[in-house]
Amino acid sequence: MRTTLTLDDRLLADLKQLSLDSGRPLKVVVNETLQAGLKGQKSTRKSRYRLQPVAMGKPLFAGDLNKALRMADEIEDTAIISKLEQGK
Repeated sequence: MRTTLTLDDRLLADLKQLSLDSGRPLKVVVNETLQAGLKGQKSTRKSRYRLQPVAMGKPLFAGDLNKALRMADEIEDTAIISKLEQGK
């Protein structure tokens, strides 16, 4: 069957080079390439990703988390104040 296609210039150049390298006509190379692409497309069936949960054990930090967060906030506040004072 004859049909007209508009191909990207780089794609056509690659197909022509493949035709020259293999010694096969361009129409054969195009048909085989399309056929391989369609077969590859059908075989790549996407499956849903599933994550298997894993126990990570007990936390290594045995202290008070709220106290640690307050200390981190104070350190961050001090750093921001210092930067602002240097900018004056």
